[in-house]
Amino acid sequence: QVQLVESGGGLVQAGDSLRVSCAASGRTLSDFTMGWFRQAPGKEREFVAGISWSGTRYADSVKGRFTISRDNAKNTVFLQMNSLRPEDTAVYYCAADTWRGVVVQYPTAYEYWGQGIQVTVSS
Repeated sequence: QVQLVESGGGLVQAGDSLRVSCAASGRTLSDFTMGWFRQAPGKEREFVAGISWSGTRYADSVKGRFTISRDNAKNTVFLQMNSLRPEDTAVYYCAADTWRGVVVQYPTAYEYWGQGIQVTVSS
């Protein structure tokens, strides 16, 4: 079993930066592919970024603005979000894929999910 807990969300203005974290317990996070997803009201959950032993992957909408990283010693994954836009407003979820060594973008590939954290960007 893997438990994931997000933190660091909040309300910011357009153009600001924010870093959200995902702390894992139960197993070593470095063994997994980790992903960040988001879901805005009335929309489907969408892939944002992912990291595996083979590298990172980003959605086109965040490429160049967001950076995913992990600290294996802290068993934590981070999503650094810069140049935030109102359309980035959503609940952000971290997720773990314990089977694949590459990042995939569909949510059903991920077995474990955090509870989600709200990120709101005002214009």
